[in-house]
Amino acid sequence: MVSKSLKENMKLIDERIKDCDDIKCRKMKLGREEKVEACIYYVEVAINNLTIEETVIGKLINRLWNMEPAEQYEYIKDNALGITDVKELKDLDEVIMGIMIGDGVVLIDGYDKAIKIKSKGYPMMGVGESNMEKVMRGSREGFADALKANTALVRKRIRSDKFKVKEKIIGDLSNTTVAIAYVEGVARESVINEVNERLSNLNVEGLTDTGIIEQLTEESELSPFPQYQTTERPDKAAMEIINGRVALFVDNTPVALLLPTSYGSFFQTADDYYNRFQIVSFARMIRYVAAIIAMTFPAFYLAAITYHPEILPTSLVMTLQWARVNVPFPAFIEVVIMELAFELLREAGVRIPGPMGSTIGIVGGLIIGQAAVTAGVVSPIIVIVVAVTALASFAIPNDELASAFRILKYFSIVLAAFYGFFGIIVAALFVVGHLCRLKSFGFPYMMPYVASDVNKNRDLKDSIIRYPMRKMTWKSIYAKSKNRKGRY
Repeated sequence: MVSKSLKENMKLIDERIKDCDDIKCRKMKLGREEKVEACIYYVEVAINNLTIEETVIGKLINRLWNMEPAEQYEYIKDNALGITDVKELKDLDEVIMGIMIGDGVVLIDGYDKAIKIKSKGYPMMGVGESNMEKVMRGSREGFADALKANTALVRKRIRSDKFKVKEKIIGDLSNTTVAIAYVEGVARESVINEVNERLSNLNVEGLTDTGIIEQLTEESELSPFPQYQTTERPDKAAMEIINGRVALFVDNTPVALLLPTSYGSFFQTADDYYNRFQIVSFARMIRYVAAIIAMTFPAFYLAAITYHPEILPTSLVMTLQWARVNVPFPAFIEVVIMELAFELLREAGVRIPGPMGSTIGIVGGLIIGQAAVTAGVVSPIIVIVVAVTALASFAIPNDELASAFRILKYFSIVLAAFYGFFGIIVAALFVVGHLCRLKSFGFPYMMPYVASDVNKNRDLKDSIIRYPMRKMTWKSIYAKSKNRKGRY
């Protein structure tokens, strides 16, 4: 507990922050004649000037500077807490936490509470444009590193008292703030309770990104498919929250988690609802086809030239065979070599900073592909196959889902190498069966393609084919049944 004795409080706090040279303590004496000792604890970078008039802390100290002790205590009790984001702290653990999160904490001799005053906080990246979710139409705002900024960006779009944001502290050492955002009365209580339970059961020392929550709380940890949808766009998060879903925000992370989720939601983008339904439906069909190509195209090529050349036109078969005359490797080895070479180029392009990364990917692919063909290591057709497969994976809007298909591509290649088209069918059935078994917070992963009748098939209006906006008047199955009317 916070004592009335300033010296006792300072002694206890100084023991806790020993060897923390970045935490500063500024002592002062307040009052006109009878001076009262006081001090402020703060992290050096989070608060760079405590006495400027413009700061909340400065205003409070300036008021107390010319008061008698009795007046100071009375003013703090009656008025200080009316200042923006000022809170009384009764426990020393709360005092330490207040300092660590970047606020200023004021202790006054003779007053048995500490005063936590919100300051500018730690350095952070400001609101910028989302790099991962580019759109042709719509807002250019993306989430920032600060949790408060991110929830404010969503509240700017949902200006209702029904929009709730509940915060939790997670991480024994990091003490990271996690926020659960939803619309009261629309989001299901069962989902909100399940989220709270999973977060409460987390036993981690450091929480630095939403990816840690994603991996520690997902239902099937062995599945390559994401069971949370991620977004860097406030408009996307706001739209899904209005539709009955729940969003998770983690401090210091510009990525929000959306839940529950489904397979189809990963093929949807924010500007799908800003364009006409014909264009959007066509784009979604392309994305679904791209997912199939990304997983099976190399396997299809391998099966066709190894086991089933009769399904191809004779002229094409002759062309493929002629192109492979001087190739020293079997078709299986050829496919694997080129796929791994492209994965190396992709990884190098991601890790190299700035414009050089994209240059490495394009130029490296052209040079290596041409050199490999000229040297007779691979055939020209395999370069085309790998390039089309790569383009298909890039057409999938969600990178995590695209990564799942990148992994499963090798699974289908191996089966095709041994069993031909039968192996591809087995791989496809295995993936579909796995997707049908997955759940996200109690909802089938393949909604609305399964159990769509639960919501009277309304969710199918926003699946592969997006209906005209006037006909999409119901929220998704994620919302409470009594509040599904009135989507837009």
